[in-house]
Amino acid sequence: MGVLMSRRQTVEKVQKVSLAVSAFKDGLREQPSTRRRAEAGGTRRGTLEQAVQEGEEEASAGPSQPEEGSASKAAWERLRDGRGVEPEEFDRANRFTPPAFIRPKRELHDDEPPDISLEQREQVLNDEMCEICEVWTAESLFPCRVCSRVYHDGCLRRMGYLQNDSAVEVTETAHTETGWSCYYCDNLNLLLTEEEMYSLMETLQHCKIIPETCLTLDDFLHYKHLVHKQQFERPMAEVQEEQAALQFSALDPDKKGHIEWHDFLSHESIQLLQKLRPQNALLRLLTAKERERARAAFLALDQDSDGFIGEGECRRARHTWFRKHQKETPSCNVSISHVGPMSESSPASSSSGKSQEKTPLAMEQEETRTIDWPGFLRENVAYILAARPNSAALHLQPPA
Repeated sequence: MGVLMSRRQTVEKVQKVSLAVSAFKDGLREQPSTRRRAEAGGTRRGTLEQAVQEGEEEASAGPSQPEEGSASKAAWERLRDGRGVEPEEFDRANRFTPPAFIRPKRELHDDEPPDISLEQREQVLNDEMCEICEVWTAESLFPCRVCSRVYHDGCLRRMGYLQNDSAVEVTETAHTETGWSCYYCDNLNLLLTEEEMYSLMETLQHCKIIPETCLTLDDFLHYKHLVHKQQFERPMAEVQEEQAALQFSALDPDKKGHIEWHDFLSHESIQLLQKLRPQNALLRLLTAKERERARAAFLALDQDSDGFIGEGECRRARHTWFRKHQKETPSCNVSISHVGPMSESSPASSSSGKSQEKTPLAMEQEETRTIDWPGFLRENVAYILAARPNSAALHLQPPA
């Protein structure tokens, strides 16, 4: 007990220092930025702080009221710091101090292929104490399906991460095969480094995307057109526009006519990871639980145990990572229950559409091409990561 209190006192001291540093930074932001303007003439390295400052200047320059500008500033700061939307109606009287997220940094060996053996299984163990209060209470702890962290529902409530319907979802799915992702793993944006996050914020500002707002289909397509033209210096083709529309539909599973901000942010984060990092670096992001589910899926598909599966089987496996709803049932003959059921809304489960437009030659090539274990991981790693959020949306639409 003495050790526990000592750790809490240390945490409190760190939080006090963090508050002092934040107050000091806020004081600096309010002072005239003459020195920054003088330095702007030389070589300027973009930082997240500069991106937030630019967002604040745009908000203050527009016709919006001061309150709206303050709200926009807070939204950009939450985006920079990796925090989610903080509802105004949340009672902060007895809440815990939210954690200060530290964005990861790229290591020199990240691009080298990791050693992930197919034969050697990994022992997956959950933590014994709650991540928030550091107290052990056995069965009342809710495990994350991605990492080894466990939580009390009361601690999650006091942190502001468990409210209304989400509380029921956690209690119903945390101890099932479907599982529940904690607030670290649920936010794909936390996988971005500071430089990658600055790149994303710069793109959002260029395309006039306001943080924490919903996007309609027109907004989403307009954004995709601008990003494509900025990257390739040519308009988006019709086929690419159709793919963007399909992605919008996947991000809006309830057909509400718009996509939520956290779903849009997760989609853009995984897209940026695919663009900026090689597959070996993405493989290093997988947790032990995710690697074990991938092994179970590959071994179930490799029925003759020769170490290879067909390309068609590999494609079908991509859809199984999106195991959002417990009520769904598997729709393929191969048992891959360790990975999860195939979504009924996924392109692979539909009996009509482009999936049946394949020519016999294409189907023959798909069946003849074989994929080994390392290739299976490389081709599926982005979809495994994209399946982390609890949302029913498909944050990375698998090809049909």
